[in-house]
Amino acid sequence: MRRELFRPGALVALSICAGWIGWSGHVLLLPVAVTFPLLWSLARTRLQAAGVSAAYFLAASRGLPQGVANFYGQDIWPGLLLWLIACSAFVAVHSVLWTDRTGWQGPLRYMAACFAMAVPPFGILGWAHPITAAGVLFPGWGWWGLAAMAASLAVITTPYRPATAMVLAGFWLWSAAEWTTPILPSSWMGVDLEMGASLGREVGLQRQQELIDIALAHPAGTTVVLPESALGFWTPTVGRVWQRSLTGTGITVIAGAAIVDSQGYDNVLVKLSADESQVLYRERMPVPGSMWQPWRGLISEQGGARAHFFANPVVEVGTAKVATLICYEQLLVWPLLQSAFHRPEAIVAVGNGWWTAGTSIIDIQQASSEAWARLFDLTLVISFNI
Repeated sequence: MRRELFRPGALVALSICAGWIGWSGHVLLLPVAVTFPLLWSLARTRLQAAGVSAAYFLAASRGLPQGVANFYGQDIWPGLLLWLIACSAFVAVHSVLWTDRTGWQGPLRYMAACFAMAVPPFGILGWAHPITAAGVLFPGWGWWGLAAMAASLAVITTPYRPATAMVLAGFWLWSAAEWTTPILPSSWMGVDLEMGASLGREVGLQRQQELIDIALAHPAGTTVVLPESALGFWTPTVGRVWQRSLTGTGITVIAGAAIVDSQGYDNVLVKLSADESQVLYRERMPVPGSMWQPWRGLISEQGGARAHFFANPVVEVGTAKVATLICYEQLLVWPLLQSAFHRPEAIVAVGNGWWTAGTSIIDIQQASSEAWARLFDLTLVISFNI
């Protein structure tokens, strides 16, 4: 009896550890997240499964309340509310699909939960997905590594979990011993900025000139990547200023901006050179709530960022096919996998993370991007503003 009373608390405590450590922002610790399905499968009741799921998700996304408070300049309560709302989708999926049946019912249901949290609509809040660890456990394996990771997550929910855990631990140790970070593509450079909340909000010519000077500090022929929102509002005038400044340099710039119209706005990446200025990429999944606000349409209001869910999975820069991920997309599964299906040669991951001060959100985004790049053996360019 005492053991049964102790069991739920132990599962919840271990699930907190799995979420906290696995999503601490260190790429080699991502496999710790694989213990979540193991703990989920050990639950004896649906309520215990809900508790394990909530503990894992809340621990993994612990930086959200502070980040929201930083962003809006308010106290922590709005962030706590959003934190709990985001958690509800994860908990609902894993609670509904949990079963106490023996055999292959458990693994099949966990695979269903994995799939549900990887694609819209639930995948919109599909943070902290354990399958991201595939890049650490099976680097360079590509789709075979993804399949091996999915199979491992399924088997670890069965009575064969001890053997599965031992095998995965072996892959983990081997990978950690041989780990190398993804390299930059030849002649590419990701620029990190420290401009805080002013980036994207100060849109005068002086700020544009500061960014132009940063780009021109690189050698001729370099493709320079600047963070999300770097250029502020995108207009033909901004494009002409950059084209004129880049004339004769051979430098290409990829930078974040926003395109605003009467219906709302697009969060985009633009490509700038002496010869052209064009929109390169429109964000597939802006941040729900603060950016993407689909409920506005239901009450006949305009505004908010548009979500281009399955648009532009890869873009072309010169002769290279590139998968681009803006900020929030780096926490999800389907944007990267959709891009990987089109066989890109590199990943470009950008963000404007000034509001994440005091949290590990940027570290988690970069660790996730690094893991996916290693899984598919892609080069990686990262550019963030803090």
